[in-house]
Amino acid sequence: MADPTGFRQHPRRPPPRRPVPLRVRDWRQVHDRMAPEAVRAQAARCMDCGVPFCHRACPLGNVIPEWNDLVWRGRWREAADRLHATNNFPEFTGRLCPAPCEAACVLAIADHPVTIEHIEEEIAERAFAAGWVVPAAPAPPTGRRVAVVGSGPAGLAAAQQLVRAGHEVVVYERADRAGGLLRYGIPAFKLEKWVLERRLDQLRAEGVRFETGVEVGPELDPRALRARVDALVLAAGAPRPRDLAVPGRELAGIHQAMEYLPLANRVQEGDLARSPISARGRRVVIIGGGDTGADCLGTAHRQGAVSVHQLEIMPRPPDDRDASTPWPLWPLRLRTSAAHEEGGVRLFAVSTERFLGDGAGRVAGLQLAPAPGAAPGPATRLPADLVLLALGFAGPEPEGLVARLQLELRPQGPVARQADFSAASPGVFVCGDMGRGQSLVVWAIAEGRSCAAAVDRWLMGSTRLPAPIEPGATPLA
Repeated sequence: MADPTGFRQHPRRPPPRRPVPLRVRDWRQVHDRMAPEAVRAQAARCMDCGVPFCHRACPLGNVIPEWNDLVWRGRWREAADRLHATNNFPEFTGRLCPAPCEAACVLAIADHPVTIEHIEEEIAERAFAAGWVVPAAPAPPTGRRVAVVGSGPAGLAAAQQLVRAGHEVVVYERADRAGGLLRYGIPAFKLEKWVLERRLDQLRAEGVRFETGVEVGPELDPRALRARVDALVLAAGAPRPRDLAVPGRELAGIHQAMEYLPLANRVQEGDLARSPISARGRRVVIIGGGDTGADCLGTAHRQGAVSVHQLEIMPRPPDDRDASTPWPLWPLRLRTSAAHEEGGVRLFAVSTERFLGDGAGRVAGLQLAPAPGAAPGPATRLPADLVLLALGFAGPEPEGLVARLQLELRPQGPVARQADFSAASPGVFVCGDMGRGQSLVVWAIAEGRSCAAAVDRWLMGSTRLPAPIEPGATPLA
């Protein structure tokens, strides 16, 4: 284990964030890298806790105390090998995961938890910089072909695991570039796209083929695709957004978050000179207080919004862990992202009654009222030139791919599947948000790895691929 008294010697110190006035002028990563000695000091805080609850909270089953110990000892390459043994893409989770492992850290009972997420990112970055991340040696070919639909984290993880098992793998992506939400849903200030490209290069070198600009369903018949492969993995996400059916919804200037964010990313990719849905010079209101809403907030700051309000229907959470979510459960508490540090006003326990127009068909404001269950109060008006709906996702689109394969949708929205990730149609498997529902990047990677093991077992009769998700397992997050 790492230094058994390290948590007493070193306070929690996450990597420093760049000053707000500087970072809102560009789209680079918000935080700076940490010096190696600073990372080692943070790893030294990992306790000899006996029962590491961080394991149970991590959907991937990352062996966190082991690589913390290796970092503390300066054995970075071994730490990178141990990390990659359970996580295909630690540079993604190290930047994007909300870190349920940290919420379950034993140190969090009475102190601040270990900076697990940032240590993970540093291990991954040192591994790439040192040239330790190389394409895996090819496995003996099995002669089996697998098609993966969707190139988000679940699809990429499934594809990499399956190609490493010796199968021929083709990934189909309807966008013009691979990456799914990693590409067009996550802003560049949270995940610069060279980070994604670097890993895609590894997958290509290992033998994964990507067919972009192909939408399975409307363009490519999934039944024909299934007929020419031995197994079909569906990892197309849960892109159907939740809407807000209140009077005035038809007004111009009201957009879904996933209309807004991809356009901003396309500007950074060089596809557009300027986004057709821009916050520049506008009074912006974001409806929804989750991660997607925070992504819209940071994007609006960088585009030059005049003002930004973010609305949340739930009451303001407490600053510290609420008693209803005791350790090691995922805590109910107020979360402040880097985007919230940059400005804007957060309003809690408010509900939108109607959108107000300017008389020419464009949104001019919102009429708000206290949310159901909140203390009663008068309705208020909030001016707005641009409204962004960040209310979450209801599941996969029911037409196209789902309809043609005659897949069943569960009442909550995702595709119905068995514990082994198989759908009703033989040889069809479902993983990621498409089968789980809207979730975290770490769950997507875990689902992709586990689904790959199930596919390999179905094709070959047995598998040596790891499966981090056990049927019936109850997560802590």
